[in-house]
Amino acid sequence: MVREIIGKKLGMTRVFSQEGNLVPVTVVEAGPCPIVQKKTKENDGYAALQIGFGKKKPTRVNRPLMGHFKNCGLGPFYVLKELRVDEVDSYELGQQIAVDIFHPGDLVDVTGTSKGRGFSGVIKRHGFRGAPGSHGTHEYFRHGGSIGSAADPSRTFKGKKMPGHFGNRKVTVQNIEVVEVRPEQNLIFLKGAIPGWRNGIVTIKGAKKAAVPPRPRPPRKEEVEVKAKAEAGEDAEEGKKEES
Repeated sequence: MVREIIGKKLGMTRVFSQEGNLVPVTVVEAGPCPIVQKKTKENDGYAALQIGFGKKKPTRVNRPLMGHFKNCGLGPFYVLKELRVDEVDSYELGQQIAVDIFHPGDLVDVTGTSKGRGFSGVIKRHGFRGAPGSHGTHEYFRHGGSIGSAADPSRTFKGKKMPGHFGNRKVTVQNIEVVEVRPEQNLIFLKGAIPGWRNGIVTIKGAKKAAVPPRPRPPRKEEVEVKAKAEAGEDAEEGKKEES
């Protein structure tokens, strides 16, 4: 069963749980995503489904791409994505993948493009502390400091944290809880924040790594001794009862 869908981030709001707790959520318009193409191992070397999201005007699509979309009979789409599956025989062209594949309480992974912040300094990009505000500091408050040695090694090492392009990259946030699903409106409410800006395209899929439950705390030495004494006392009482 396919557990992945394309959506559009609408923004953040808050809802109240059944216990009365306030929960921040991100609202995503997910799907419906029709199947545009089926790829088989015989023809393409692997099995996959190509799905589309976001209706597009036919006048904005060239003829080769329009011929590709005619196979499903649903018109062109802005976003196309392939989903790897074990077999494609149980799916049909034009079949809709809707948001009801998820349910409240499920854990999902959300992938999107983070907000672009342009060319940023080391304080904003890497969280540097910056120079002191007094004690003789002169025009050097937000600089990065030294970037390397002198004659040896006479170069800057790769990976040095320096100013540069910040954001606008592919980011995946794992184990996000599904708070609410509204299939009639194609909406899904995800707990917390997800990557990207408003109206940005995101991909939601079932969690690859389920959240690990906390390990139980090992008993302390005092607790073990108290438990052992209590068990020994119970055994002694049972022995007396049997003798009597």
